[in-house]
Amino acid sequence: MSPFTRSRQLSDPTEGGTEPDDDTAAKDPAGERAEAEKPEAEPDTGAETQPDTGAETEPDTGAETEPDTAPHAAADTAVDAGQDTAPAPDTAPGPGSDGPPGALKPGWFGWRRRYPRAARGVSVGTTVLAGALVLFALLVPNQVEKIEFASFVRIPAEGVLLAGLLLALPPKARRITAVVMGAFLGLVTILKFVDMGFYQILARPFDLVLDWILIENGTDFLRETFGRTGQVLAVTGVIVLFVAVLVLTTLSMVRLTKLMVRHRPVAARTTLILGTAWITCMTLGLQIGTVPIATKGNAEFLGNRVEQVRAGLKDARVFEKQAAVDAFAKTPPDQLLTGLRGKDVLFTFIESYGRVAIDDPAMAQQTDAVLMEGTGRLKAAGFESRSGWLQSPVTGAGSWLAHSTFLSGLWIKNQQRYRNLTTSDRMTLTNYFGKTGAWRTVGIVPGVRRAWPEGKYFGLDHIYDSEHLGYHGPYFSWTPVPDQFSMEAFQRLEHGKKDREPIMAEIILASSHNPWSPIARMIDWDDLGDGSVFHRIKKEGTNPTEVWKDPEKVRTEYRRAIEYSIRSLTEWVERYGDEDTVLVFLGDHQPVPTVTAGDTGKDVPITIVAKDKKVLDRVADWNWTDGLKPAPNAPRWGMDKFRDRFMTAYGPQG
Repeated sequence: MSPFTRSRQLSDPTEGGTEPDDDTAAKDPAGERAEAEKPEAEPDTGAETQPDTGAETEPDTGAETEPDTAPHAAADTAVDAGQDTAPAPDTAPGPGSDGPPGALKPGWFGWRRRYPRAARGVSVGTTVLAGALVLFALLVPNQVEKIEFASFVRIPAEGVLLAGLLLALPPKARRITAVVMGAFLGLVTILKFVDMGFYQILARPFDLVLDWILIENGTDFLRETFGRTGQVLAVTGVIVLFVAVLVLTTLSMVRLTKLMVRHRPVAARTTLILGTAWITCMTLGLQIGTVPIATKGNAEFLGNRVEQVRAGLKDARVFEKQAAVDAFAKTPPDQLLTGLRGKDVLFTFIESYGRVAIDDPAMAQQTDAVLMEGTGRLKAAGFESRSGWLQSPVTGAGSWLAHSTFLSGLWIKNQQRYRNLTTSDRMTLTNYFGKTGAWRTVGIVPGVRRAWPEGKYFGLDHIYDSEHLGYHGPYFSWTPVPDQFSMEAFQRLEHGKKDREPIMAEIILASSHNPWSPIARMIDWDDLGDGSVFHRIKKEGTNPTEVWKDPEKVRTEYRRAIEYSIRSLTEWVERYGDEDTVLVFLGDHQPVPTVTAGDTGKDVPITIVAKDKKVLDRVADWNWTDGLKPAPNAPRWGMDKFRDRFMTAYGPQG
């Protein structure tokens, strides 16, 4: 023992010895006194710290050493074994001390010394959990539907390469890399979780450039569906989960790195074996069911995200060129929409009315009955109808993107395009009706509950939002105003007025908006009043919290909501429509994947209803199906194609 080292140990309370971690040391006070007299470790010069594996403290031939640092290695070994270091006391032990003067303080508040075997078990268990978490982060898919047992028995190329890199790096660089890669892996895992949510609602991954605005919309939806408490709990839970993932993946990566270094020969051989197995499985295309054993999923996942960001940044220039092309921009107002002069034209969107409501065997029979009933009642009232299919740019949510696609004749597939559109001079279908000077243009938009500056872009003379329809009833989850009341309000505020000019109306029916619980029901139109009657009707409905526990209940409530919206619209036409009424109604997008049950299609029905035969004759070459239900093989267009086809059909040459 060096006199210099011993003197330094006794005089510097900030430096301390290390606590033994084996059974012998725990039972032999003499051994503790001897240990206390060992030379103090010099400051760490870079010797790698060792992980706590919970194993018995025996000589480890695989431990990493650095030249000329024996004292340092001793200190590092204590740290790597998970032992506490404490200053060596130079006075008698205080009350509650565990040993004689100079003895080391017990680790974990004395728990490790009193229960060494349990401590080793906890240490080993923690290491196993760290490994499981890192493996989970490397292998978990970004879609709920793809999570299966086979997903977690694959060999991740990224894990093998990272293990090799960490073993090859010098100590300091290795520690930094372990922390950085652990945090990065946590961020990737969080992004996968976010993707899961987006796939469940929008059937697509989260867009790192364009989708941040949807987070606010999502929290608003939670508040309106489950109340303020539900919103706060959900948001808090998500934040806690994300922070926990980030912290735990970082700590787990550091712990596993220390374990690999402590058992370097075994870790190196294992990495080499896994690398060879990965190459073999990839070359031979070996799979477990349909899941490849060798995967580079994280590299592909990140590569797709980089490409997505590049495409998002480039898309603005592409969209600008597309928006500059407008076949009707130079058409004189007196030559626009001449085939509809004197008619009341209603463009009505039914929220989430997708093809699944008509084609899905679990819904088809009931939906068909409602459509056939509506067709019959309208025909009895003198109306004819034709139906086809449109392909929406979105699914699950994003109604405003579908509405603007339909009206502008441009493919509005993301928020960036929507912002660019609504700040441009691109003419929409509603703008062209207003440009003619032959129609008063109005909007019935009960889903709007706050300032809507984009509304001015669509060229509507007047907009009636949820606060200006005269409704004094309750919200039905997200839906502020039931559809039947919205249609009656349109009649009262605009359509039913005497000596008025023709109306072009954009009407958005919101009762079929997610979560479809509770749902309003049809009542006598004369009993609607100010909407107070719906307080009782809401109490008769279902609870969204209970409904969403069972996908089949969700699908049932969705179907019932669509039926209610269709009946509200067709009964209004039957009750208030006349020779000059032209109704165009369509779905804006398919519902969420919970309802579509794996159907990734984006088709929505569209129907034209009119009493004047000449109106439907102008679209005879569209070959749409007679009635409110489009045939499976009816024509299918992109939603962005409708504007120009409609304006052509009802123009001078139509």
